[in-house]
Amino acid sequence: MKVSVIVATYHPNMFNHFKECIDSLQNQSYDDLEIICIVDGDENYYKMIKEEIPDIEIHLNEKNLGLLLSRNRGAKLAEGDIIAFIDDDAVADRKWIEELVKTYELDAIAAGGKLVPLWITKEPKWFPEEFYWMIGATHLGFPDKIAEVRNTFGSNISFRRDIFLELGGFNPSMGGIKGNRMLQGGETEFCERMRQRYGKGVMYNPDAIVYHKIFSRRLEKKFLLRRAFWQGYSKAVMKRMAGEIGEEMTFIKFLMKDRLVVRFVDMLKGSGEDAVKILMILIFTFFVGVGYIWGLLNSN
Repeated sequence: MKVSVIVATYHPNMFNHFKECIDSLQNQSYDDLEIICIVDGDENYYKMIKEEIPDIEIHLNEKNLGLLLSRNRGAKLAEGDIIAFIDDDAVADRKWIEELVKTYELDAIAAGGKLVPLWITKEPKWFPEEFYWMIGATHLGFPDKIAEVRNTFGSNISFRRDIFLELGGFNPSMGGIKGNRMLQGGETEFCERMRQRYGKGVMYNPDAIVYHKIFSRRLEKKFLLRRAFWQGYSKAVMKRMAGEIGEEMTFIKFLMKDRLVVRFVDMLKGSGEDAVKILMILIFTFFVGVGYIWGLLNSN
């Protein structure tokens, strides 16, 4: 089973992180692998990568197309039976691809794994693990063994190439900045379409690990609140497009019925950190809810 890994990158400031990502892919324990790099609209950066890393397949978008269209292009160029996606600020565990391939042997049509935060800044004591999805990591609530989920996240997800192309790839309207909107969830919307067509979601393997770098800017309060709002807005857009956000409703129940109770009990035992995390859970949930309602009223 040949696997094609697609890495999109767009700015020379990311070169050192991009190179570390490529190094981790070139040192995988699985051999039948191709790496496809898409440089999104920066010719000088493209030339820089060709000079510094001459042994990878690299393509240039003549203009900036955004992450989702860059990934779609990579999928069309790929020769693998499986296409896998990773971000340019992530580092793959040496057995990442090997574990994904094992998951496909369970008759999966899509597979993903665990995104572990790699703290480039100091790990915050106030940030709730239930909301790690906001910083690009796997949050509390995912299973601890191989199991089917609707979707994993964009820096650790893969699909059978024929199915990905048959469904038309990611919908670019579900990702990137649109005017003053910051839409999110390209892989979520795609996986919902996939599940509706084929009756299957993504097989999640917690041993297929990618380490996602968390920079200080991802933890700025303004960034997080804006991200929470637009996540809610994006779910409203997805509901209009795909007609289903059941996983989100299940997660809200998990937060309110299970996690807040656990944290409240820990707080009563004297955990000040849990008191702060309870507050942040409530604030983030509120902003997601406001974004969702705003999206229902204004998305078109």
